[in-house]
Amino acid sequence: MKILKLCILLIITLLAVAGDADALATPAEIAAANNVYISNMTYDPGSFFTGDSGTVLVAVTNGNANQSIIANHATFGFDNNFQLTSGSYDTSSTIGPLQTRMYTFSVVTQSADGSYYPTFSLNVGDATSLYYRGLVKVDNTPIVATLLDKPDAFTPSTKNTLTLQLANPRHNDVKNVIVDIDGGNNVDILPATQYLGVLPSGASMLVNFTVTPNVETTLNVTVKYDNGDNHHTVDLQIPVTFTTDKTAANPVMSNIAVTTTAGITHVTGDVTNAGMSNANAVTVTSLAPAAPQDPYKSYVIGALKPDDFGSFEVTFSADSGASVPIQLSYKDTDGNVIATTQNVTVPLSSAGSQDSGFPVLPVIAIIVVVAIFVGGWYIYLRRYKE
Repeated sequence: MKILKLCILLIITLLAVAGDADALATPAEIAAANNVYISNMTYDPGSFFTGDSGTVLVAVTNGNANQSIIANHATFGFDNNFQLTSGSYDTSSTIGPLQTRMYTFSVVTQSADGSYYPTFSLNVGDATSLYYRGLVKVDNTPIVATLLDKPDAFTPSTKNTLTLQLANPRHNDVKNVIVDIDGGNNVDILPATQYLGVLPSGASMLVNFTVTPNVETTLNVTVKYDNGDNHHTVDLQIPVTFTTDKTAANPVMSNIAVTTTAGITHVTGDVTNAGMSNANAVTVTSLAPAAPQDPYKSYVIGALKPDDFGSFEVTFSADSGASVPIQLSYKDTDGNVIATTQNVTVPLSSAGSQDSGFPVLPVIAIIVVVAIFVGGWYIYLRRYKE
């Protein structure tokens, strides 16, 4: 009986040994498995923000020139830093000689800034298993939006050009970059939205736009971009407050003289550009209560360069002693019309001139001449009779 039990145990042991011998890889299979390697591992995006999702693409290459291999149980992860959101490859597949098989995994990370090494694993037949740890970074550095250039001063209804700089300090490119600018009502922005496309790692680009404010406001700049398929934004505020433009044109009236002849008031003077920019289409005219009259209802001086000057004369009718605004207007480089006024007073002597219709001094002179002539003739006749 003992001999029978020993025989049965010996048979079972031999069968087990035979089964294990069948499962062991042959030297040829081991040699073939040693020629299988990870040829590439790519992350999209190249670096993650905390909370970003993305993909991992792993390339497995069969380096054998004449032998296929069986690959199975491909998986990725093995830690909590990058969690697998897609399934593993549980079925077997054949990779032919000198061919490459691609494995794609979807992942998400909630990890803080840092460098991580998730693991990819793959069984190659019964011979061996591949393990590969690829570096991936979590970097919460956003792209940077900077106001690079703006006017020295904002003035109402004046078009100004502003320049932004967008810089990408990240380790990877970002895509679908869009700049949106909102200034609220009564502010014209052109263009209000710009699509810029890809901003490469370590690169920067300039964004120009014009702003014509009619009221003081704040420009809200929103820069949208995608890190992989994840949406991110950067905000920038630009205050718009009205101040004096130190470089603008500044036409000034001087040497003003006012005279009245036959009911028509003549105002003469000079206009000097005391600013630092050209004053275009400089024009002088009178306003109510004056009624512009020929020959100079308005006077066009034209363009005045800085420190240049021109003379003018305007004519109008108005009541004696009236205060009349003289308007000086010009256009800036954007075509905006800018006007200022200066009051002049109509001389009181203009009333007598308007009633008589003749100049006073010439009439008096004629009367004196006639009186002298008549008196002299009378004396002459009297002496002649004597």
